[in-house]
Amino acid sequence: MSTPAATKTDGFAEGGARAAARARSLTKAYGVGETAVIALDAVDVEIERGRFTAVMGPSGSGKSTLMHCLAGLDTVSSGQVWLGGTEITGLDDRQLTQLRRDRVGFVFQSFNLLPTLNAAENITLPMDIAGQKPDPAWLDRVIDTLGLRDRLKHRPAQLSGGQQQRVACARALASRPDLIFADEPTGNLDSRSGLDVLGFLREAVDELGQTVVMVTHDPSAAAHSDLVIFLSDGRIVDRMDRPTAEAVLERMQIFTQTSAPGAGPDSLD
Repeated sequence: MSTPAATKTDGFAEGGARAAARARSLTKAYGVGETAVIALDAVDVEIERGRFTAVMGPSGSGKSTLMHCLAGLDTVSSGQVWLGGTEITGLDDRQLTQLRRDRVGFVFQSFNLLPTLNAAENITLPMDIAGQKPDPAWLDRVIDTLGLRDRLKHRPAQLSGGQQQRVACARALASRPDLIFADEPTGNLDSRSGLDVLGFLREAVDELGQTVVMVTHDPSAAAHSDLVIFLSDGRIVDRMDRPTAEAVLERMQIFTQTSAPGAGPDSLD
């Protein structure tokens, strides 16, 4: 069923066919009056389909807030957000829940796996809750791409951290969502496991045609992306195509030095 929010279009929204997500004049403030903290300050951004985009910035720059607003996990103070051609800023909680379930995948720093379920059950859990059946061919492709075929009957306690994060990646991919958001997906992993997960996210874009947005503080992780978007003090201040770890680190050092100290709490990151 269409909603009034889903039918709002203008020149900025008409490009939705080629954009997985976009925002216009996106502003997010916490608190009111003199104590208000501006986490996002009139941000315009477009996430291209079929690309791997990294979002970086100093602590308190607003990068996680941007992801949460684009994913419909947090409300906006003003501005508009589209997922594909649907404007999500006008949807109610029930509509947002359905949209996230059907069209968005999430990979978080904490794996969020249920300990009583095996890997296969954890992968299909969101679809099972929604009463949906996975596409067997697509699910097999995801499992094989992530190298989980021989781990499907193992419970989380029987898996390494890297294997658990791969299960979380497979869960995000299982429903073939329009967009996958990854929030510091390597934060709890050792360097080797982290590289494996980044490689799988890269493969999800290159081999499976997915769209990935990753929030990270790690220049080496960002180097796996096609594009890095840099935030500082709630604003997009730069972009970098075809990033390298060295170039990203150099750019981040500039932003860290020029950002005002105490720009915001970690929760606004």
